[in-house]
Amino acid sequence: MDKILIIDDSQDIRQQLKWGLADVYSVVLAESVNEGISLFKKHQPVVVILDLGLPPHEHSSVEGFRCLSELTDLNPHVKVIMLTGNSERENALKAIDMGAYDFYAKPPVISELKVIIARAVHLANIEEQNRILQKSLQANPGGMGGIIGQCQEMLTVFSTIRKVAVSDVPVFITGESGTGKELVARAIHDTSLRKKQPFIPINCGAIPENLLESEFFGHEKGAFTGAHSTVQGKLQFAHKGTLFLDEIGELPVNLQVKLLRFLQEGIIQRVGGREDIAVDTRTVCATNIDVSKAISEGKFREDLFYRVSVISLHLPPLRERGDDILLLAHYFLRLFSEEYKKRVRRFSASAVAYLKSYSWPGNVRELRNRMQRAIIMCEGSTITPADLGSDQESEELPQQIPSGIYSLREARSRVEIEMIEAAIERNADNIQKAAEELGVSRPTFYDLMKKHGLRKDWPGVIVE
Repeated sequence: MDKILIIDDSQDIRQQLKWGLADVYSVVLAESVNEGISLFKKHQPVVVILDLGLPPHEHSSVEGFRCLSELTDLNPHVKVIMLTGNSERENALKAIDMGAYDFYAKPPVISELKVIIARAVHLANIEEQNRILQKSLQANPGGMGGIIGQCQEMLTVFSTIRKVAVSDVPVFITGESGTGKELVARAIHDTSLRKKQPFIPINCGAIPENLLESEFFGHEKGAFTGAHSTVQGKLQFAHKGTLFLDEIGELPVNLQVKLLRFLQEGIIQRVGGREDIAVDTRTVCATNIDVSKAISEGKFREDLFYRVSVISLHLPPLRERGDDILLLAHYFLRLFSEEYKKRVRRFSASAVAYLKSYSWPGNVRELRNRMQRAIIMCEGSTITPADLGSDQESEELPQQIPSGIYSLREARSRVEIEMIEAAIERNADNIQKAAEELGVSRPTFYDLMKKHGLRKDWPGVIVE
């Protein structure tokens, strides 16, 4: 059972929260900063609910900020939820900037607070899994070529890599641009018996067509204008190692014929030469095109496809990898924070929501670039959607809604409604999947829909 620490000088609030949360969490209570810090060190709770006004300065935020600072120094990953008054908006914003996970206005409503805590616990568990994974990668840096993932689809990919690595069968990798096809090819090579030999990548779509044959097979001196010396081709460089043909779908048909001959016979001839040269290489190919369509249109030879695709391996797009998005985001956060010497420690709740809801058309490559930008642009310790390049200002946390338009509770309700509507739409009215995406149980999700009067908005959704 996850532990929750409540630090509040009001006995009524402490008892109310303990009574409301004890069925789900192990609750520890403290009424002062010193007691709270002591209990925090002893119990190491996942989430802390912290009152801003604590003795001996109950009517100011001095002690609350001091406690927040000490908690995040002791554990930068702790999720601190601040309890504030309706008039303490500026203090709540300051707390978020100092590293608090979220804030909530008094008096607390247990059902609402449970949703926030559940999300915080869910995120904390993902981050812990990420830290365990990082330690594993550091202990075995060559394992799986640095590919990170825990979803079922990626576990299947890892299993396939391990199975095919011990043989020399050709592997055909498909997937959208940016999903990590070259990383998988390198992982296959690095775990194979050829790992001490060369890994030679060729991007078939990045080389001018008139140079491709020479790039593949090499050329003899005088073979064409400008051929001042004999040059060895990439296929020969891959002798005893692995040849990776990226974007093989872009290969001209006439060169596909010559490549097929090489794959069948293991023999090449340089351009302008007549000598047969034996080449022993393992072939891994990749493409992001629809191969079946390319074959039907005559753009890709069917016999070549069968030759290079003894084993087919599909990489899922990032948008279908669930919590792997946050796993990768935290990996890049750590990577770029160290590279740029910045003390960026966490994501705001709205940044997490943005990471999970964005479609990631550029997949892992886009996420990496966005995280690099976020670390550079972030001015505090917490990444916001703006740092990630989001222009969806309406989806920001309630603290970014102009003061005087909504109360804190009204603003929070608006954000909850937007997140619930978006989750239901993304999951095609599947309540179970929508609830899992938001990190709450199905009954809690139903309760939230009822609370905001949303169940009538979707004819296909039945709330009992």
